[in-house]
Amino acid sequence: MKKRILILAVLALCIAGGVLTWRALRPAPDAGLVVLYGNVDLRQVSLAFKDAERVARVVAREGDRLAPGTLVAVLETDRLDREIARAKGRVAAQAAALERLENGSRPQEKRRARADADAAAVELANAERTYARLHALSGSGAAREQDVDDALAARDRAAARLRVAQAQLALVEEGPRREDIAEARASLAAQRADLAVLEQRRADSELRAPSSGVVRSRLLEPGDMASAQRPVCTMALTDPKWVRAYLTETQLGRVHEGMPAEIAIDARPGQPLEGWLGFISPTAEFTPRNVETPELRTSLVYEARVFVRDPGDVLRLGMPATVTLREGHAVPVRTGGQTGAPGPANATANAAPGAAQ
Repeated sequence: MKKRILILAVLALCIAGGVLTWRALRPAPDAGLVVLYGNVDLRQVSLAFKDAERVARVVAREGDRLAPGTLVAVLETDRLDREIARAKGRVAAQAAALERLENGSRPQEKRRARADADAAAVELANAERTYARLHALSGSGAAREQDVDDALAARDRAAARLRVAQAQLALVEEGPRREDIAEARASLAAQRADLAVLEQRRADSELRAPSSGVVRSRLLEPGDMASAQRPVCTMALTDPKWVRAYLTETQLGRVHEGMPAEIAIDARPGQPLEGWLGFISPTAEFTPRNVETPELRTSLVYEARVFVRDPGDVLRLGMPATVTLREGHAVPVRTGGQTGAPGPANATANAAPGAAQ
């Protein structure tokens, strides 16, 4: 019995000594390192036409890598081309009408109006002489009163015609009214705006990639009816990429946005990618409603996004990754035509979150 107790005591001493020795000889942890585990995330867009029309061609296929501006699909444009031709005709007609008003009366029209006024003046002078002669003869009974009245009426008519001709001459010399020119100019602007809308629709009949990415799925084929609610294909954006990880509350005090990071994946052991901590969520996940105890507070997590420089495009959506954050401050680079500044604002505009969201 004593021998067994002695053996157990010796074993206990050996174990205690081994633990103390391991603690003394193990390397001290680097307080400047924070290791996180997460998955690669990216954004994807659904590429759709603005107008409803039949699809003529679909150029993009699954797996194609698209550069910004690459043609993806084309709509049929026969009816639209006819509408554009008709709109161009209306613009040309309205432009000619405006030019006619702005140029005013032609010299021939002015000469004709002056001639009409001169002829009316001659007729009035002749009518006045005729009336004067008949009126003088009426006193001696040589002219009938009816003839005198007819001569007076003819003189008045000639005077009225002269006034009309003079007014017409003034209008011709003055030219069109300013209000008419303004109306014609506004009508031309409206016609040109309608033509611009049709030409924009013609340009929108060609669907192009908004940024760099990879076609994930092709949803429509030639002959299908496309619309704003029916995407032609979905495209995964290759820039920016980030690793979605979670920080515990104890780690939260050791990190800050802009920290440099190394991202390791199983597909490339020993070849980490560079990145930086771009976003830390201001709210905790699954926060209890009541006040937390110190034990519960340490179990809260905060979403973090570690943006990655991936020039070789090796990262894939949902790929597991190990992130090592180091003390310091990284200088984000310009990626995808946008500044890779920390924070979710670095993500491409109008892009929907990826499936790993």
